[in-house]
Amino acid sequence: MKKLVILGGGTAGTMMANKLVPVLGEKDWQITIVDQDETHYYQPGFLFIPFGIYTIDDVRKPRRDYYPSGVEVVISNIEGILPDENKVKLANNKVLQYDYLIIATGSRIVPDETDGLKNGAWHQNIFDFYTPEGAQALANHLKFWEGGKMVVNIVEMPIKCPVAPLEFVFLADWWFTEQGIRDKVEIEYVTPLPGAFTKPIASKFLGEFLNKKNIHLTADFSVGRVDSDKNKIVSWDEKEIDYDLLVTIPTNMGSQIIIDSGLGDDLGFIPTDPNTLISKQYENVFVLGDATDLPSSKAGSVAHFEADILYDNFLRVIEGRKPEPKFDGHANCFIESGFGKGILIDFNYDVEPLPGKFPLPGVGPFSLLQETRMNHWGKMMFRWVYWNLLLKGAEMPIEAQMTMAGKKGQ
Repeated sequence: MKKLVILGGGTAGTMMANKLVPVLGEKDWQITIVDQDETHYYQPGFLFIPFGIYTIDDVRKPRRDYYPSGVEVVISNIEGILPDENKVKLANNKVLQYDYLIIATGSRIVPDETDGLKNGAWHQNIFDFYTPEGAQALANHLKFWEGGKMVVNIVEMPIKCPVAPLEFVFLADWWFTEQGIRDKVEIEYVTPLPGAFTKPIASKFLGEFLNKKNIHLTADFSVGRVDSDKNKIVSWDEKEIDYDLLVTIPTNMGSQIIIDSGLGDDLGFIPTDPNTLISKQYENVFVLGDATDLPSSKAGSVAHFEADILYDNFLRVIEGRKPEPKFDGHANCFIESGFGKGILIDFNYDVEPLPGKFPLPGVGPFSLLQETRMNHWGKMMFRWVYWNLLLKGAEMPIEAQMTMAGKKGQ
């Protein structure tokens, strides 16, 4: 009997289990999925909690509701990955032997990486919204906040869902307007990037959008430390920005077990072939989702497209065939822009977000690099799609590889 172990029961790991169990179950395979807890979070929903659009119950469900029958579920901490021995060490001295390993251990925020960020002011006037605890604490704070200067800061790249910080300031602009205090709030968006986004065309578009909403953009600012006594963030070259309320996107890193096992880079992301999704070190180890070191976005849509490619490549490898280099870095992101509207971008490693219609050329119904109400509804409908289709490994109408159909060149 062949053994497949999937480390991580989040978006990427759950999709892979649902795609592979129906096929491998007929071929005398034992499939085991390992995670440290029983709760699955719809992470894109964390963005909406601070503004009262979602509650925590809207974004969490039991993991086991989404695992396919026929998969062995192990809830345990991982003590070590031993790829030279094809073993995974779990808590209580349990060892899992594998023939093939899929690593989907995700990423996490690590505020301790920035001096002064996580101290007595953490969840007092310094908040994250990338965790359920942080999003809820920020929601409670905003209920009573009467105004001042709010700074939204990305400490360093890469981060999960690179558009989420932009969405946060757009929603904050809407939220403070609805509360009748927008004229009492100064919003500053501080990023280490040279502009509002990673890709120049979208960066220009989104930068102009920030300006239109009276949100100040400060680019090329790399935080070295936080002085919470004086309410300042300080860059490595000693530039200072004051705040009354700091919403931070701390350093993102891979799982600690990846670092401890020597499988990751300095940030704990696994060196992965950018097109086949196979580990650069071990030919029987596959990597997807936020655990990779790929220059693609760390987003749910990317994990979905990766899963489609990895499924095909996994079957090729176990049949003794060569994997195909088909993953092109495809990302598809709805950007909530406030006031019942949204923006949509679609891009890959080589092609920037471009204007046009999506997914049907000339028809849509969604518009690329344009603010529309339909894009907002696409964003809001995605939660249903996520729980009912995406996690279950269902076939989706969007191809894993990006197409230029419907796009207009710049």
